[in-house]
Amino acid sequence: MSEQANVAAPATAGDIMRPPLTTVEQNDHVAAAAYLMKHAGATAVTVLDPRTSQPAGIITEADIAHAVADGKDVNSTRIHDLMTTRPTVISTTTSVRDAAKVMTSGHFRHLPVVGDAGLAGIVDITDVCRALLGPDVSRPPAGTAQPG
Repeated sequence: MSEQANVAAPATAGDIMRPPLTTVEQNDHVAAAAYLMKHAGATAVTVLDPRTSQPAGIITEADIAHAVADGKDVNSTRIHDLMTTRPTVISTTTSVRDAAKVMTSGHFRHLPVVGDAGLAGIVDITDVCRALLGPDVSRPPAGTAQPG
């Protein structure tokens, strides 16, 4: 039996998600989202609908980088101008494998995770890869060069 067969991957998005420590409102400035991402160590923030606590959108570091490259002023541009509206979401019970399929088919790097009470967390492509590849993923495979 292979070593990999002995490692049980987390079963659901709820097992691997991170809490939504950072959320924003759609009328906030893009600079505020960038600041929150930097200080939270996040690569995306969820935009919540204040009435339902459900995700109304998502804004990522790539969205902000594209805006800057296009010459937009992040101190005056509002999140609603850049965010992806009605993002694809998964539930806390979605399997990690199904989350990977959703990410692959939709070309997504982040998925908000919802539960009965609304936004429960977020998973990104790194979370999913770590869950599918197992605990040794932090070490590079043999034969790969490291920058330095």
